[in-house]
Amino acid sequence: MDTVDSDLYERTRALLEPGDIELNGLIVHTEFGGDDEARLHQTTLDVGDVIADHAGKGETYVYSGNDDSRFGLNQHQGLTLKGDEFVWECQQLVRDGTFDVVFYYEADADQDAIVADVEALDAPLRVTSVLGDHDRDGTEGPDDRDD
Repeated sequence: MDTVDSDLYERTRALLEPGDIELNGLIVHTEFGGDDEARLHQTTLDVGDVIADHAGKGETYVYSGNDDSRFGLNQHQGLTLKGDEFVWECQQLVRDGTFDVVFYYEADADQDAIVADVEALDAPLRVTSVLGDHDRDGTEGPDDRDD
């Protein structure tokens, strides 16, 4: 198993801590640098579509935080067309010269199926599954799926 940035993993886990809804997440490690923003954007949309398909909430659209002071730059949400309900949220982060994208979404979506479908996307990706406290089996550390 490859070593994953433990700081990023722990920061992602912190986003999943108990709140109004139970959440799971993914860290999508890309090979995209600053010159690959179009590929990063398309991959973000593709991963969001995978999550939305498994969430079963109907059609979604992406709301980007670039024009909203309540969100950070490169922060995006997948919302339902009907009712603007939360489906997923992500943040695109530059780490060591390439982008990692942290996604989180409601925990009732099938985590294993989401990870498998994201890994099957036509892009150079490594996926780390991050389970919220409600789904943890007592083991510690990241479940890096690139082994």
